[in-house]
Amino acid sequence: MEVTLTVNGVRHAIDVDTRMSLLDTVRERLALTGSKKGCDQGQCGACTMLVDGRRVVSCLQLAIAADGREVTTIEGIADRDRLHPVQQAFVDLDGYQCGYCTPGQICSAVAVLQEYSDGWPSAVTAADEPAALDEVEIRERMSGNLCRCGAYAGIVAAVGRAAEA
Repeated sequence: MEVTLTVNGVRHAIDVDTRMSLLDTVRERLALTGSKKGCDQGQCGACTMLVDGRRVVSCLQLAIAADGREVTTIEGIADRDRLHPVQQAFVDLDGYQCGYCTPGQICSAVAVLQEYSDGWPSAVTAADEPAALDEVEIRERMSGNLCRCGAYAGIVAAVGRAAEA
């Protein structure tokens, strides 16, 4: 089936098997290999991308379901040669170790900051008061992204710094 994907601002019309995931399509057909295949079951978040600005685990998203939509991968987060504030914070605060989960962590963090800005509550947001984007909120909102190296302290600090930027 032919699908039209706009990935990182570039429109692509490509033929895909209807069973092909968005992750495999982007990595294998478009040669954008920044997003990683971790568990291939939607549990680790290494493959997180943004579809129409919302985060998705792309190993579970079919490419045909993204037909006509805007897809942003880690390669599209920066503004040309200028890192996104989340990326810069990850570099400055050691929000990565081996780097395997980092693309998904960064894409997720970008979405977390937008969700927070839009007033979306999380599971730990108190019903009677607005959420502060503190460590507890950040950890809850980023909980779908696993880091096997244990760089969580740097990740949380990086998201917090990026929120301030």
